[in-house]
Order: sequence, then structure tokens, then C-alpha cells
Amino acid sequence: MSDAEEQEYEDRPVVPPLIPPKIPEGERVDFDDIHRKRMEKDLLELQTLIDVHFEQRKKEEEELVALKERIERRRAERAEQQRFRTEKERERQAKLAEEKMRKEEEEAKKRAEDDAKKKKVLSNMGAHFGGYLVKAEQKRGKRQTGREMKVRILSERKKPLNIDHMGEEQLREKAQELSDWIHQLESEKFDLMAKLKQQKYEINVLYNRISHAQKFRKGAGKGRVGGRWK
Repeated sequence: MSDAEEQEYEDRPVVPPLIPPKIPEGERVDFDDIHRKRMEKDLLELQTLIDVHFEQRKKEEEELVALKERIERRRAERAEQQRFRTEKERERQAKLAEEKMRKEEEEAKKRAEDDAKKKKVLSNMGAHFGGYLVKAEQKRGKRQTGREMKVRILSERKKPLNIDHMGEEQLREKAQELSDWIHQLESEKFDLMAKLKQQKYEINVLYNRISHAQKFRKGAGKGRVGGRWK
């Protein structure tokens, strides 16, 4: 063995020999009792773990039940809210439908009243113009011209105004027709008045000429003036 190996061997720690524990003299070791106590301890620890487990499980089950109850309660609340909104929407739609029906009835009533008023006005208008033409013809009497005679004949042949079967569009057309007729009558009246005025003017001019001519014939003896002898 070399010096280095000897030195290394000397430097190693010395391990003391294993000495079994000394059992006190006069005392008896009961291994069964030790084993029993350990078993009891292990059983107690196991029972504790089991109790903790079941307690935790019971708590989790209670939390799960509470969660289910909250879910069901929330679901019932949402269903009630939905039912309430549905009922409100149904009431709103019913009110809208009722309001729409009321407006339609009012509009229909108003249209019927307007139609009745239009028919009454047109009837009165027709009667008025018929009477107007009759009175105009009566005033003219024997001085009727050819145009006036034609108007009188047309008035006599004119049928009563019947508008009961007419719709709104037909009433508008009839009203326009009567309005045009009024303008035509006014135009004819204006023409007749202008013609009458012109005739009066011509008569006055002729009368003045005759009067002027008679001034120069005074004292000249009898002469024929204006178709008769003086």
C-alpha cells in the first residue's frame, strides 16, 4: 500500500458500531399494544378524513341545491318578465288596432258627410240654375233672340240632376261640368250685355242724326222724316 493510500484510509470517518436500544430491565415490551395503538390512531385519522370528506360533500350538495334554486328562481322571474312584456305588447297592439279602427270610422263618417254635403250643394246648384234659366226666359218674354230661344229649349229639355248613384270621382266631374257651364253662361251674358249696349249706342247715334236733320227741315214744309209725314 502506498503512502497516499494509507493517508486516505486514515482520513476516513470512523463509523461507530450499531448498538441495539437497551430495554429497561424489569419492563416488558408489548408489541401487540403498540400495534393496536397505531391501528387506532390510523383509524381515527381515517375517520377524520372521512368525516371531513362527507362534510365537504354535504356542503357542496347544499351549494348545488342553492344554485339550482337560484337558477329556477331566475328562470321563473325571466318567464314572468317575458309574460308581462308579452301582455303589455298585446295591450299596445290592441290599442293601436282600436285607434286605427276609430280613425277609419271617423274618416268614413267624414267622407259620408262630405259626400252628402256635395250632393246637397250640387242638387241645390242644379235647381238654382234651372230656376235661373226659367226666370231669365220669363223676363225676356217676346224679346228672345235665337240664342235665347235655344237656351230656353235646352232648359225645358234639361232632366233633373240625379247624383245619388254617383261616386266621389263622378261628383267631381259633375261639379266641374256645372262650373264650366256657369262660366259659359256668364260669358254669354257678358256678350249679350255688350251687344245690347252696342245696340243702344247705335240707336242713340241714329236718334241724334235724325234730330240733327230735323233742325234743318223746320219751316220747309211737310216732309217725310223717320218714315212718316209731318
